[in-house]
Formats: sequence, C-alpha cells, structure tokens
Amino acid sequence: MRSSRLLLALEAKSFLPLQKRPLNRHLNIAHQSQVSKSSPSLPILLEKRDPITFATALTFSSKLKSLALGHQVHVQIIKSGFSKDVFSQNNLIVMYSKCASLGCGLKLFEEMTERNVVSWTSVISGAIQNGEYEMGLEIYLDMVRAGLRPNEFALGSVLKGCASVDDLEFGLSCHCFAIKIGLENNAFVGGSVLNMYAKCGDIEPAKRVFEGVDSNDVGCWNAMIGGFALNGHWFEAMELVSSMQLKGIIMDQFTFINALKGCSDLGDLNFGRQIHGMIIRSKVEFSTSGMNSLMDMYFKSGGHNSALKIFNKMEGKDIISWNTVFTGIFLNENAREVASLFSRMLSSGLKPNHVTFSIVFRLCGALFNLLLGLQFYCLAYQFGFFNEAIIVNSLINMLFRCGESRRVHSLFEKAHTKDISTWNEMIVGYNSNFCAQEALNIFCKYWESGYEANELIFSSILGAFYRTEHQGIVRQIHGAIIKTGYGFHAFLCCSLISAYSRIGPLEDSVMAFNEIKRLDLASWGTMISAFVLRGHSYEALVLLNRLRATGEKPDEFILGSVLNSCSSIAAYHQSKCIYVLVIKTGFEKHVCVASAVIDAFAKCGEIESSWLAFNRASRYDDVVLLNTMIMAYAHHGLVAEAFEIFEKMKSANLKPSHATFVLIISACSHLGLVEEGCRVFDSISSDHGMDPTAENFGCLVDLFSRNGLLEEAKRVIEVMPFAPWPAIWRSLLSGCRIHGNRELGEWAAQQLIQLAPENDAGYVLLSKVYSEEGNWEDVSKVMRRMEERVIRKDPGYSWIEI
Repeated sequence: MRSSRLLLALEAKSFLPLQKRPLNRHLNIAHQSQVSKSSPSLPILLEKRDPITFATALTFSSKLKSLALGHQVHVQIIKSGFSKDVFSQNNLIVMYSKCASLGCGLKLFEEMTERNVVSWTSVISGAIQNGEYEMGLEIYLDMVRAGLRPNEFALGSVLKGCASVDDLEFGLSCHCFAIKIGLENNAFVGGSVLNMYAKCGDIEPAKRVFEGVDSNDVGCWNAMIGGFALNGHWFEAMELVSSMQLKGIIMDQFTFINALKGCSDLGDLNFGRQIHGMIIRSKVEFSTSGMNSLMDMYFKSGGHNSALKIFNKMEGKDIISWNTVFTGIFLNENAREVASLFSRMLSSGLKPNHVTFSIVFRLCGALFNLLLGLQFYCLAYQFGFFNEAIIVNSLINMLFRCGESRRVHSLFEKAHTKDISTWNEMIVGYNSNFCAQEALNIFCKYWESGYEANELIFSSILGAFYRTEHQGIVRQIHGAIIKTGYGFHAFLCCSLISAYSRIGPLEDSVMAFNEIKRLDLASWGTMISAFVLRGHSYEALVLLNRLRATGEKPDEFILGSVLNSCSSIAAYHQSKCIYVLVIKTGFEKHVCVASAVIDAFAKCGEIESSWLAFNRASRYDDVVLLNTMIMAYAHHGLVAEAFEIFEKMKSANLKPSHATFVLIISACSHLGLVEEGCRVFDSISSDHGMDPTAENFGCLVDLFSRNGLLEEAKRVIEVMPFAPWPAIWRSLLSGCRIHGNRELGEWAAQQLIQLAPENDAGYVLLSKVYSEEGNWEDVSKVMRRMEERVIRKDPGYSWIEI
C-alpha cells in the first residue's frame, strides 16, 4: 500500500516537475479540511483510477479553488486513458469553470469529439459563473441549433445570464421554450424565470410564474420575495412572508435575509422586529452574513440601539459586520465615537479593508471633520490602500464636503488610478459646492479623453445645472445622451425631467417623460415631483390617478410628493383622500410618508389630525417623526407641546439631530423665548457633544433679530465658524426693519446685495426699513436701483379651500 502511494507521488512529480508537492499530499489536505469523517479515504480512492474516483478528486479541486490540483488530476486522467471519456471531460469543464479558468474549459469543450446535454450545460454554466454572460447566451443558442434539448440547469443558467445583462426579450424566449418542453412548472426553472423577470423590472409576469410553480418550494418563495424587494414592492414582499408563515412553509436563512432587506427598504421597524422574533423561534442557524443583514435592518429602520446591542453580543464578527456598523452610524454619531469604534475593531485583531476606509472617509465628510479624515488617510496609507480607486473616490467626496476644493483638484490630477466613479465624484463634488462651470469642465475633459460615458455620468452632469439657467447646455447634454444610445433609458429620462423642471418650460419635462418606453415607479414619481416643484398640484394629482389606473401602487416617494403638494396649497380634503390611500397601501408607518402626512395636516390647520397620524405611525423611537411633530406644534405656536415631544425624545435616549435644534430654536424665536432658545443652542455642544451647524447659527441669529437683540445677532455672524450666507443677512435685515435700526440695516443690506446682487430680498427689505421711518426719498433711490438692474419683486399670493 505504502509503495503504491509513493509510486503515485513519484509519477505525479516526474510528470509535473514544477509542482513540488505530490497529488496525494494535496488531496489529503483537501480531505482533512473539506470531507466528513464518514467519507472514504482519498488515497484508497486514487488507487482505483476510474472516472468516479477522478470525479471525486475534481470536486475537491473545485471546492478548494485549486487550479494546480485540478491540473494534476487532469494529467492523471490522461495517463489513465480516460481523456476521451465524456463523463470525465464534463467534470473537467466544471472544475476549470469553478477555478476561474474558463479558457481551459472552453478549449477542452472545443476538442470534445462527443458532447451530450451535460457538456453543453457545463460550459454554459461556466461562462455565466465567470461573468461572460453574452458568451453563455451564444453557446446556449448553438446548443439549441444543434438540436439538443436543454435541461432545467441549462435554462436556469441562461435565465441568470439574461437577468445579469437586463435582456428581457431573450429571457422571454427562454421562458417560452421552457413552456414548450414542459418545464414551466419545474421549481428550479420557475424560480429562475421569476428571478429573471424581477431583475429586468417586469414584476407582473414574475407573479404569474410564481402562481404556477410548486407552492411548497422555499426557493421560489425566496425568489419572489427578493423580486418584490428589488422592485420596491416592499409591502407585497412582507405580505408574502406572512403567507409563508400561514401556510406552514419552513423558512430558511435566505427567506429571512430577503425579508430583512424588505424591512430595511420599507423602514418598517415593527415588522422587522417580528421577523427577528420569527428567526429566533425558527431556530434556523443564522450565519454571520444573516446577523449583518439583521443589524442593517435595524440601522435603516431607526432601531439604532437594537442594532448596536446585536453587534455587541455577536460572536465571530467579520469585517462586513464592522462595515455595517460604520455605515449605520453614518449620520448618527459624532467623530469621537467613530474613532473609538475604529480603535475597537483594530483591538479585536481584524484589519480594515478598502471598504472600511471608504465608509469612514465619507462619514468624516458628512461630519465635516477634515482633521479626523486626514488621520484616517494616514492609517489607510499604512495599510497600503492609498492607491485604490475606491479610496481616492471617497477621499474626493470627503474633501469636497469639507470645502477643500483646491486639495481635491490636486488629488485628482495626481491620482494614478481613476475609474468612471472618480470622474463622477468630481462632477458631483463641484455640483454640491455650486460650481457648475467646474463640473462642466470635468465632464468635457472626460468626454474629450475618449472615455465612454454612462448613465451615471450623464445624470451627475445634469444635476450640476439644476440651480442654473443654462437651458442650452442641458439640451446639448440631452443630445449627447441620445447620440450614445441612452435616450430611452428610464434612469436618465428621470434626470432630464428633473433638470428641465428646474430650468425650462414644463413641456420639456413632459416630453422626456413621454420618451420612456417602459414606465416604472421612479419615472412616475419624478414627473409627479416635477409638477409639484412647479406648483402644478392639480396635474400631480391627475398623474397619480393615471398611475393607479395602470394597476400599479404608488410607492412612498410618490405619496410623499403628492402630500407635499397638498400641504403647499393647504388642501385638506385632498390630504385626507391621499391619507386613506396611504393606509390602504400600508405606508402609514413609513417614516417619510408619515412625516409628509403630519406636515400636510399641520399646514392645513388640522393639528389634531397631525397628532392622530403621528400616533398611528406609533414611532416614538424615530427622530425624523418626532422632529416633524415638533415642527407641526411650533408652526401652530404650541411651544409647550413641542418641548414636551423634545423631552420625550431625550427620555427615550434618542439623540436629537441638528434639525431638532433648528425646529426648537425657531419655535422659541417666533414666541420671543430668548433665554430658552439660547439654552437649547448651548446644549447642542454641552449636553449632546455635537458642533452647531450653519443652520443652528442661522436660527440663533433669527432668535436675536426677531426679539430686538440686533448687536448680539451681529456678533454671532462675526464670530461663527461659517462664512455668512444670504439667508442670515435677511434675518438680521428683517430685525432691523422691525426694530427700526437704520444704520445696521443699511450695513446688512449692503452685505446681502454683495452676496446676491440679482435677488430682490435685499432691496425690498432695505426699502421697508426706510419706509418705516417715513424716508420716502431713500425708498425711491432703492426702487430706482432695482429698475436699473432689472430686478423685480415676485408678487405674493394666497388662497382658500372651498
């Protein structure tokens, strides 16, 4: 026995001199790491030297992803005389595909003198697995032309390829072929078909396929739940999970992961907690990736503390677990806690990867903490991640957010690794800093360099002109989009609708909407938002009814837009009707929709209805909803009630956001509660460890200006760590008008006019300062300056609901 093993090892070494360890040694390692104790001994199997033995060895090679080991088995197959054996050749193709050596598998396939269905299926699956989707589809067509009937595995692989390249037409032909050969009710094929339809954005055929397949196959249920979640039909996904439970179908880990994703996107914390309870009761072995999904759900649904509890109790954390936590605290924690968490990760023995640093850089940018971001960059340099494109891209994002445009330009010019996302970050960054011309220059440089533009680049450059009047440039970009073949792409048409709605006639937005071949919810939502933006509330409601007539259910973004439209015109009756639709579609507990309902009722003067909608949402642990209710009370002058909500927030250990302080200080400002407003402002840093934002300083200036403390307001503007902006000068100027301080008013007006020379606010407010004194000569001078600069005051208007 021992001599035969040595002989086998010597034969392997003599045939492949570059391989230092014999085949037996490799297979013993594979045996020890991959095979159960009940499996037969591999050395004994190898002594048999038959196709079954070699198939077992090739399986081990595939599991280990060891191409070198697979090559040695191939050599032994040739030496044993089985090189022409179809069974062995098929197993070799599978091994090469799984070891990421598709070329070797294709070469072997081309050399085969005899091929069966398994041969074709193996090479098709190999191409799809290695991302060669077009090749896989072509080989499938060759198989059909050769007169062979594909089996369920071939069709499953091809349908996966169709989904990956978004080829709905090819997928539909495969579905028809499956029906023709009687595989339409096969669970594997059915799951692949409905997954293809879902990923191609056509959910209705997927639902019909689901109804026809085996109702007890958990794989089909998982595919349908995932399809609903992928297409934004979160409510239907949750209904399907409930149906599984009622029918007694045993859920697996993938069911729960899909359900958790639906809860994350829906923002439904209550349902997410129910799923968590079902996981515990089911006793399904939940892997680390499953726990990561659970944490992600809690973070995205407002259950921040629950997510951290899971993380702290979790065993076997991987780098994705830490990355999930970093993502979850993105805008919820301060810089000190981010640094502390990063230190904990290093102490645990885990090393950060490029994704970790990418998240942290973006987090530092969101916190406007340049110093901490640069410290993390030094760490990234030490770990060797300084040249990766994802690191460069996140650094660009951070520097732009921190106002370091010059450093960004230098970093961009010196970067050795640039991908399309790098260029896109530059365009988006300049756009966020109101530098439309610089964004256009980057786009032109990208275009002239001969790079191929995609829908993301086009969408970003269109976004740069949302705030400008460059309608001609938008039309040129529109022409480039059509020229490159993206003219009918729904995503880009949505960007065009948004761009035209801000700078051109609304008819241009309608034209872009009508060019979309296959309308999805995003397309409808963008057009409705365009109507709302331009004040066409009636048209927005008509378009909502058109959407409902197609059988589609509006999503939370559409409902939020329509509710904002109703609130802008104080249309209480329409708001009630939309709220009924919200309840019917199951979005009454969704944060964005519930906030829009509360706001709409409050602006219609129905504060009691706002309170009832808030209670129905039953989210006392969500900062956004609490902020909305505070704002509703503040607008109605109910400061005591607003402070009561604020106290509930603090007693629930919820961390107020900067928006919370903006609302509270604004309420104090309108009711003359100066001391209380100052105390709240001071608590931002003293009690909550946060740095006041520009908006917080703006509220403080408004508080002082409204209540006659004009010198204090001026002092805040002079010492705050932000450059003054037009709105803060308007606050001071309004205070000067109310309290009759001409000298300070003239100074504030001068500053405002320098910042926004084409805006009428500075001139109008200054003229009111003069008119309050009866100084009509100076009023006339201001009016003449407005006429010389062709500046007109937009007329105000009001309305009532009949």
